[in-house]
Amino acid sequence: MKKYLLLIFSFSLLLISCNQKSKEKTSNEENIIQQKPNIIIFYVDDLGYGDLSSYGAVGVSTPNVDKLAKNGIKYTDAHSSAATCTPSRYSLLTGQYAFRNNAHILPGDAPLLIDTKEATLSKMLKKAGYNTAVVGKWHLGLGNGETNWNEEIKPGPLEIGFDYSFLLPATGDRVPTIFVENHRAINLEKNDPIQINYKKSFDGVPTGRTNPELLRYPADNQHSEAIVNGISRIGNQIGGKSALWTDEDFPYIFTEKANQFIEKNKENPFFLFFSFHDIHVPRLPNKQFQGKSTMGLRGDAIVQMDWMTGQIIKKLEELNIDKNTLVIFTSDNGPVLNDGYSDKAEELLGNHKPSGPFRGGKYSAFEAGTRVPMITYWPGTIKPGESKALISQTDYYTSLANIVNYKTTAQEAIDSKNLEKTLLNANTEGRELLLEESFTLSLRKGDYKYIAPLKNRKARKWVYGKKIESGAANEPQLYDLSKDMGEEVNIAKDNKKLVEKMQAKIDSIVAISKK
Repeated sequence: MKKYLLLIFSFSLLLISCNQKSKEKTSNEENIIQQKPNIIIFYVDDLGYGDLSSYGAVGVSTPNVDKLAKNGIKYTDAHSSAATCTPSRYSLLTGQYAFRNNAHILPGDAPLLIDTKEATLSKMLKKAGYNTAVVGKWHLGLGNGETNWNEEIKPGPLEIGFDYSFLLPATGDRVPTIFVENHRAINLEKNDPIQINYKKSFDGVPTGRTNPELLRYPADNQHSEAIVNGISRIGNQIGGKSALWTDEDFPYIFTEKANQFIEKNKENPFFLFFSFHDIHVPRLPNKQFQGKSTMGLRGDAIVQMDWMTGQIIKKLEELNIDKNTLVIFTSDNGPVLNDGYSDKAEELLGNHKPSGPFRGGKYSAFEAGTRVPMITYWPGTIKPGESKALISQTDYYTSLANIVNYKTTAQEAIDSKNLEKTLLNANTEGRELLLEESFTLSLRKGDYKYIAPLKNRKARKWVYGKKIESGAANEPQLYDLSKDMGEEVNIAKDNKKLVEKMQAKIDSIVAISKK
């Protein structure tokens, strides 16, 4: 009898213990959310679906990003909102399609594209208690359109929710070729002010057109103006010699600035938008990474990007905050090889397929224009897996708002869907419909891909001599990606009702007004 009672007592203690552990587990999971996880978005430039080892790359190895894919969620149907950089960045930060603000690739002296009254991802997270930073390429405009780069440069990131910014004002192939920290260009000397002009050249100043012998490698006519670091750029520039950047220094400077921000905010929830310049042109990887791929400068720039990613993840681990940090890794659009500079990206490609199994690339309405690598990584919270969910970068806004328990209003992020579960669980469904922006608008509905015809203008089959098919046409296009991943067989004529429904859906999305 005593043994029987002892057995019952022991079993009761076991149940209590298990229940207590279950409660502790639930409490810990809730505590993670209550603590508000740090959030890092790694935003690579022009990285194609097939440009990572974990996505089938040949001729280049990306072990640091592959670690994220192996231990996180690898997405196979994730999309940037647009096939070019400025529109994608606008959509990610506002949760709105870029056409709502007529967003397009900006010149280097463009005013701030995002209205300072607009709701943004950075503002939302700041309201939720986050310290926020953007480091790297900006290309969303700065100032009011009459910017004096020698004085305070605003409005900019600080006016749309970022506490700290360290930027390339536009991108590497455009002037001004200086770093801007918060509201100021760094290292400028008063007796040597910098001047920028996108309409005419400065008398007596060498350009890529007048002095091609000064160039490290040739450029097309558009990229043949101001020469900095042996590379000609878009736009004209004079002065500011002490402030001019050296392209090969990018990986160390940007990584250091990011890690300084992380170190400073290790005790507080933070959001870091780490916006790479790599692998955008001009490609000038540091000597540390030259020759590390078989594909020349473009492949070496991928290696450099991978190293930078690894250094920031290493910092999280050193500070013991990696398990309370949600990482999203992705790209702003599809790949491009020759985008204005003759750096042998085409000649040294070998068997590598930057777009993976898809057609098109940067600028294109075909699938490779917006279908990009995407990985979510959160040690101890996200279970490793592969997701086929359809997801857009416009969805980050509302999804992250839900993760940090912030209630959005009807006026903000009007195109953003709550895919919180999709970000954290590989076995969760994604969108039913997804809009893609390029020269025209396209719509995904399940495996069907519809490309709206261009109206009132002639469609060009190829993108400005870049050997990328534009995907634009003067007639409707419909593809069944389950049978035709390469978008080779247009089935629009045999599916007129479906075409009409998908066009009507695009029209209804376009008709939604910003409130």
